[in-house]
Amino acid sequence: MAMAITRRAALKAFVAGSVGVVCGGGAYGYFFERHAVELTRADLPIVGLPAALSGLRIGLLTDVHRSRWVSADDVVHAVALLMAARPDLIVLGGDYVTWGDRQYVGSSSEALSLLSAPEGVYGILGNHDDDHDMPAALSARGVQMLKDARTRLTIRNESLELAGIRFWTKRATDIGAVLRGATGTRVLLAHDPRRIVEAEALKIPLVLSGHTHGGQVVLPIAGAVAARKFPVVAGLARRGNTTMFVSRGVGTVYVPVRVNCPPEVAVLTLQPADTPLHASRDLNPPNTA
Repeated sequence: MAMAITRRAALKAFVAGSVGVVCGGGAYGYFFERHAVELTRADLPIVGLPAALSGLRIGLLTDVHRSRWVSADDVVHAVALLMAARPDLIVLGGDYVTWGDRQYVGSSSEALSLLSAPEGVYGILGNHDDDHDMPAALSARGVQMLKDARTRLTIRNESLELAGIRFWTKRATDIGAVLRGATGTRVLLAHDPRRIVEAEALKIPLVLSGHTHGGQVVLPIAGAVAARKFPVVAGLARRGNTTMFVSRGVGTVYVPVRVNCPPEVAVLTLQPADTPLHASRDLNPPNTA
């Protein structure tokens, strides 16, 4: 009997402790972690990168999800953190509002209008964005929107081709059509990291994505349960000759909580293909608000 009671007590203690951890983590994720944006720095090894483009720094900010749960202050802080890093060009990866909520289109685009870079600011759309109001608002504030479109930049006398696709553009033939005629170093801006499959088939050396939020809630042992369907959940990866970086993004969706998965903006430095994969996080970034 004593042994049975001990086991029952131990089980109750375990359950109570588990609930406490979950509840405590959820509270931390709601009140603090979802606002604690970090700056991630990563070196990206690129196949066929011209020597002149080695060291080029791309800023990536994605998945703002401006809503009742993601404030303008959250976005402005992320923007300030990225601007303090002074990237050469900036890419916006989509999902500027949640569920296409038009009441936040103006606020989101206004906060992002503070972004600038010597080689320009470029954006694509995510699955939460409408096809008219959001891109129009960003375009009016100086962002060049790429909707199944490509633009050629000349940097240090070399061509850099940025190709941006809509979330629903998935087939390799359709993505290839956007890149037809590209002659320089090709970069695919695709909200969904599953496009790494098509990018590899098309021999695209670099893909920049978001969409996953890094899983948003990353549990001990179980990991990012909500993002298991994605080939890359967060950070750097290589598939054949294609390098990918997936950002954890700025905002939240479904639940206003982040656990073991803080928001981020990223500065990505292009390097020759023989450079090892490497990334670092500024865990205590300076207060730039």
